[in-house]
Amino acid sequence: MALKEIALALVALLGSAALGDALRCNCTNCEKTGYECETDGACMASTYYIQGKEQHVRICINRDNLVPPGQPFYCLSAEGLLNTHCCYLDYCNSIEVPVPTKDWSGSGSSWGPVELVAVIAGPVFLLCVLLMVGVFLFQYHQRAYSHRQRLEVEDPSCDHLYLAKDKTLQDLIYDMSTSGSGSGLPLFVQRTVARTIVLQEIIGKGRFGEVWRGKWRGGDVAVKIFSSREERSWFREAEIYQTIMLRHENILGFIAADNKDNGTWTQLWLVSDYHEHGSLFDYLNRYSVTIEGMIKLALSAASGLAHLHMEILGTQGKPGIAHRDLKSKNILVKKNGMCAIADLGLAVRHESITDTIDIAPNQRVGTKRYMAPEVLDETINMKHFDSFKCADIYALGLVYWEIARRCNAGGIHEEYQLPYYDLVPSDPSIEEMRKLVCDQKLRPNVPNWWQSYESLRVMGKIMRECWYANGAARLTALRIKKTLSQLSVEEDVKM
Repeated sequence: MALKEIALALVALLGSAALGDALRCNCTNCEKTGYECETDGACMASTYYIQGKEQHVRICINRDNLVPPGQPFYCLSAEGLLNTHCCYLDYCNSIEVPVPTKDWSGSGSSWGPVELVAVIAGPVFLLCVLLMVGVFLFQYHQRAYSHRQRLEVEDPSCDHLYLAKDKTLQDLIYDMSTSGSGSGLPLFVQRTVARTIVLQEIIGKGRFGEVWRGKWRGGDVAVKIFSSREERSWFREAEIYQTIMLRHENILGFIAADNKDNGTWTQLWLVSDYHEHGSLFDYLNRYSVTIEGMIKLALSAASGLAHLHMEILGTQGKPGIAHRDLKSKNILVKKNGMCAIADLGLAVRHESITDTIDIAPNQRVGTKRYMAPEVLDETINMKHFDSFKCADIYALGLVYWEIARRCNAGGIHEEYQLPYYDLVPSDPSIEEMRKLVCDQKLRPNVPNWWQSYESLRVMGKIMRECWYANGAARLTALRIKKTLSQLSVEEDVKM
C-alpha cells in the first residue's frame, strides 16, 4: 500500500471515531459534522509530505489510541517527513504546524519511510486482528446457541421437561425412562437440574470427596461431590450410570452429572436419588431385621446385581457390567426396605460384539476385605468377563452374611460385624487377606442355629456357594435371584 493511501486510511479510521461530548477538535476529514469531531483523547494537527506535496491534517485521537502512555505513536513526528502536534484543549489543533524540513539524505533522520509505514500500519493490523477475533467469538456463540435450539427442536419432550415449573424429579425421570433410551436425562436437562440444587447437609465422606443431601423443587436428592483430582473417577461413574437400559429399581437412580467452576476450584457433582436410611452398612448397624426384611434385602440386592451383570442384545441393548467393589457400604436401603446398588466408579463393561472389556489396567481394585481369592492372589483372568462377575458373587455372599447375622429369628440376633472381623484388623492389608482367604481358605462362620429356620438355612447355603475358591463353581446372580424369589413365595413375603 502506498504511503499516501496508508495515511488517508488512518485519517479516515481515527477521524470517524467521534465519542460523545468530550474534547472538541477540528477535523479535516469530517464533512458531515462540519469539520469537527469529539473525543475522550486528544486533538492532533499534522503536516507531512507525500510525493513531494505538502499535506495538512487535523483529527481527533481516541484515548484508546494514545499508546504508549507519555509518548503516543500517533503524536510522534518523523524528521523530514512528518510534523505532528497533539493537544488537549477544545480546538487546540487549529494551529499551523511547521512544514517538515526536507532531508532526503537520511543523515540525522530518526524516522525513515519504513519506520513511518510501520508506525501507521502496526495499529491498523492490530485492529484487523481484533476484528477477526470478535467475528470468531460471535460465530462460536451463534453455533452454541443454534446447537441448544436444535436440541430443543429435535426432542420436544425435553423442552417440555426443561421448562415445566410443576415437574417433580420423579416426573422427569419417569417421563425419560418410559419414552427415552433408559440411559438418563439429556445432558442439558441434567445441567439445569444440577445448577438449581440447594445443598442442605453433609451425609457422608469417602476417598473421592463428600456426599450431601440437597433439595430440588421440594424433593430430596443425594449429591456426591468429587474433588478435582478425582475427575477420572467422576467421569467414569457418570459414564457407567448413563449406560443404555441400566435404570432399574434395585440400582441407584442416577439423575445428573455436572462440573461447577467457581473460578478458584472445580467441583464435580454426581446427583442421584436420596435414600434416608443410607447404606446397608449404616442400616444394619442401627437395626436388626425380621426374616421378611432379610429376604427383601437379599432378593433386591440379587435383582440389582443380576440386572447389572445381564447383557441385553439389540440396538437398544445393554452391555454386561461387573461392579468390582460390591460391599454393604456401596448398597443403599430404600424406604420400602429394598436395596439399591450404588457406587459404580470401578465397574467394567463387556461389549460382546467385539468381546472387549472396558477396564483400567489394574488387577487389584475395590475393598480388600471383600476381594475374591482370585483377585487377592492375582490369578483372575482379566480377559474373561465372567471372571469379574464371579468376583462380585463372592462379595455378595459376604454381604448376605452381614444381613443374616442381624436377622431376628425367635428373639435371637447377633450384633453387627464386618466379614472376617475376628480374623483380621480393621484395615487389613492385601497380604493379610490373601493368607486368610487363599492360603488358609477360611470363610466367615455360619452358625449352626441357622439350620432351625428355613430362611436362614437357605441363606447359609447360598453364602457357601458364593464363596467357592473356584470362581466358575459359584452361583450366578440370576440363580440366586430365582432361589430367593422362591423363598419369598414360601415365606409369603410381600415385595
